Amino acid sequence: GMQLSGGERQRVALARAFLKDAPLLILDEPTSSVDVKTEAAILQAMERLMHGRTAFLITHRTSTLAACEVRLRLERGRLVEATPSVACGER
Repeated sequence: GMQLSGGERQRVALARAFLKDAPLLILDEPTSSVDVKTEAAILQAMERLMHGRTAFLITHRTSTLAACEVRLRLERGRLVEATPSVACGER
């Protein structure tokens, strides 16, 4: 079989998640294995595909959260902040 890179596997997994048309998605580091240009393209596509769905995006990159309506910040497994997106700055 053909070998896929980490970023390619990640894109296939995201495509499968969206094709299942689930109303709720939990995406753990959905762009961690891709370069900045590819991340921007993925996030743009995700923004279009997210209409009518709820998603939890788990990430260390704040740029990934730019289109999120609400950001939750956890420390040591506890919720320490819930902020509407317009009020969120880089942390």
